[in-house]
Amino acid sequence: MTGFITSALIGLFAYANAGAIAPASQSATIIDEPPSPTYPTYSVSMTAYNAVPEQTDGDPHITASGAFSNPDIIVARSVDLANDLPFGTVIEITQTAANVPGCGFSMVENYVGLRVVGDSMHSRKRNQIDVLFDNYSTVTVGKREVNPAIALGVCSNMTIRVVGSVDIKKIPKTQNQLRLAIGQLEKATDQNLAVSKSK
Repeated sequence: MTGFITSALIGLFAYANAGAIAPASQSATIIDEPPSPTYPTYSVSMTAYNAVPEQTDGDPHITASGAFSNPDIIVARSVDLANDLPFGTVIEITQTAANVPGCGFSMVENYVGLRVVGDSMHSRKRNQIDVLFDNYSTVTVGKREVNPAIALGVCSNMTIRVVGSVDIKKIPKTQNQLRLAIGQLEKATDQNLAVSKSK
């Protein structure tokens, strides 16, 4: 009698779970990854400036947005771009065409990085950005050492791409902090870190 009950229970269990096992002929469902975000791009002219009284309105250490004039992070934009590039917008800058006369972008590219729109240009300027550079940095142009703002000159046909935004009151202070803030770098706590053990 016990053998009969045991056989009945095994049969019932096998019957109940038969539908839970997928036949080998069925394939797994593939879930599509979400599409990569598309970012707006703009073709603009580009110049550069320094945080000195002759090149700014009011206090050269404070931008039009109220942020500190950080030469590693800040870029100004013309007022006609205010709706497309509000304060706090993070942009990436690339040169559309090489060998543009009067444009020294290749000499200062290492100083540019990502930029936060934190300042505004004179109202007569149109479709233009103005990159803030450190007052004391220099690059070699010919046989002279000049500030990157001078070396850059005027560049037309520059492409800027919006890559994120930050709170204008909490702008990161360095390029690495900015890349972390918009998700281009992983936080150290999210990375697999190699730990070496010394004996």
